[in-house]
Amino acid sequence: MLKGFKDFLMKGNVLDLAVAVVMGAAFTAIVKAFTDNIVQPLIASIGASPANSGLAWMIKAGNKATEVNLSAVITAIVNFILIAAVVYFLLVMPYERIKAHALKTQEEPAAATEAELLVEIRDLLARGSDGTK
Repeated sequence: MLKGFKDFLMKGNVLDLAVAVVMGAAFTAIVKAFTDNIVQPLIASIGASPANSGLAWMIKAGNKATEVNLSAVITAIVNFILIAAVVYFLLVMPYERIKAHALKTQEEPAAATEAELLVEIRDLLARGSDGTK
């Protein structure tokens, strides 16, 4: 049982996963700072009036716990889309290209077409049974 666990740890997949988690957390912090400090104020300015703060409103006046903040939800959606796009374009697409290239180089030569087989049969028949032309 311990040997199997050791083999699992030594494959390299665990290290790759650990690096991905750390990088993902670091990138999430960058995207969150961008969306909180740039995107959310822009979204909040759309519906801003002196009585409310952008796309947020209070269900019960004066009770901060009843605030419905639509701009925070929109910001979270933008946050998710940015992170998903970066993961796709910087990790998934290159990985798929590398995988496809590796599979292409490992493939066996393509099978002969019907025309090529007929040409080969013709040439064999032309040589005759003794192998001479």
